[in-house]
Amino acid sequence: MSTYGKEFTKAFFKENPVLVMALGLCPALAVSTSAVNGIAMGLATTFVLVCASTVVSSLRSIIPSKVRIPSFIIVIASFVTVVDLVMNAYAHSVHKTLGLFIPLIVVNCIILGRAEAFASRNPIPKSIVDAVGMGLAFTMTLGLLGGIREILGSGAIFGYPILGSKYAAMLIMILPPGAFIALGVMLATFNVMQRD
Repeated sequence: MSTYGKEFTKAFFKENPVLVMALGLCPALAVSTSAVNGIAMGLATTFVLVCASTVVSSLRSIIPSKVRIPSFIIVIASFVTVVDLVMNAYAHSVHKTLGLFIPLIVVNCIILGRAEAFASRNPIPKSIVDAVGMGLAFTMTLGLLGGIREILGSGAIFGYPILGSKYAAMLIMILPPGAFIALGVMLATFNVMQRD
């Protein structure tokens, strides 16, 4: 497998932002009440991550080391503003549901961590591949978590009922405790699957 392929796939298994590194748990737990919300948050974060990593990587030799963190936050905040405004204009219902968690992408540990640990030390193509891998792994995890909570909590997925009218919905799964339960089960399952 090529270097770029390894950079891309490590985000899904060896360095999964949620299931391995336990980063970005606040949005993962808060907005994953449905698969749509999880995927929307993941895609917004992916866009910011890819754009910020590209800019940070391209400016890595220009930004002085003393002001690198504030510089990274300004770059990230610029792209979060773009996502916030575009989502409000073209996907208002999703924007309304995600609410405050869109502006909070600025302080998401995944984005700042990848900017500091990877993009600021690597060339642009490698940084983009890393950012896309991390972003899609985050999106996949949030979508899966949201899907599990939506199925168990309402018997539907993407708003379409799949478990029938006789299904006794587990209301706790769409409430905050359900996020902790579902994520705990996902973490345990992932750790068991990763054992040699």
